[in-house]
Formats: sequence, structure tokens, C-alpha cells
Amino acid sequence: MTDADDVGYGKPPREHRFKKGQSGNPKGRPRGTKNLKTDLAEELSERIAVREGPIQRKISKQRAVVKSLLNNAIKGDGRAQATLFNIMARLMGPEIEQMEAATLSDDEAAILAHFEERALRRAQAKAQAAGGRTPAEGEAAQATSEEIANEATTERPDVD
Repeated sequence: MTDADDVGYGKPPREHRFKKGQSGNPKGRPRGTKNLKTDLAEELSERIAVREGPIQRKISKQRAVVKSLLNNAIKGDGRAQATLFNIMARLMGPEIEQMEAATLSDDEAAILAHFEERALRRAQAKAQAAGGRTPAEGEAAQATSEEIANEATTERPDVD
């Protein structure tokens, strides 16, 4: 027996092997067809003409979608705002937290801590007045925007 006639694991009999140029799955995906991710990337990278005021520019479709989403969010569209925040959280989640922590000065941290203490005290006082349980530390206190605005104008922490 020669090497070409060997039969065993990974070596099927010669008459059952694929012929030269023949695929193992002839009804499979044709060559050159693209998947959804590739099609979407190509479509988003195509450039379109956009008019911004008197100026007409060519930008990618992806950039046009982002601009449209951002403009709608700025106008007050709640759905656009939620979508924008979800995208930002997915793309920049850990980076945003690091930026917020890095940009908070000592004075700002003191003001924030003072506000959190006030909100917790206010929630405990409301709960005691209502005869209910007092919220535990770290539990979110519910306050109306009027109460927050009144306290912001009347009480200010002593920060130098």
C-alpha cells in the first residue's frame, strides 16, 4: 500500500475525498456575500450631502445619525435622550466614572457630601413625622424639586 491509499483517521478512502475545487458544502454561503456587520459598516461609512445653515458638507451616514440623535435630545425628545445616554454608558461607562472622579475638586466633594447628609436627615425627619420607619444610611431620599431649590438658596455649606 502506498501513502495515497492509506485509510484511517483524517484519511478517508480516495473515492470519498473531495474532488479538486469542490466545496464540502456546495449549498453553503456563496463567496463574496457579506454578513450584517459588514453591510452595516459599509452603509454607515458612505458619505451623504448635509446642509448646515448656508453650508453644504459631505459627512458619513453614521455622523449624520449621531448629529440627528443629539439634536433631538437637545430639543427635549425623551426617547432620543434615553438612547443617547445608553450609548454613552456603553461606550464610555468606565471612562465617564474616572473623569467624574478626577474632575471633582475637594470643595465640590465637600458640597456634595453636605447635600447628601441634608437629604438623609430630611428623609429621616419626614419618616418620623409620618410615623413610618426611618430610611437606612445610603438609602435614597425622595425630595421635590421645590424643596431642593429652596434649600439651595437658603442653606449653603461653609466652604472656603
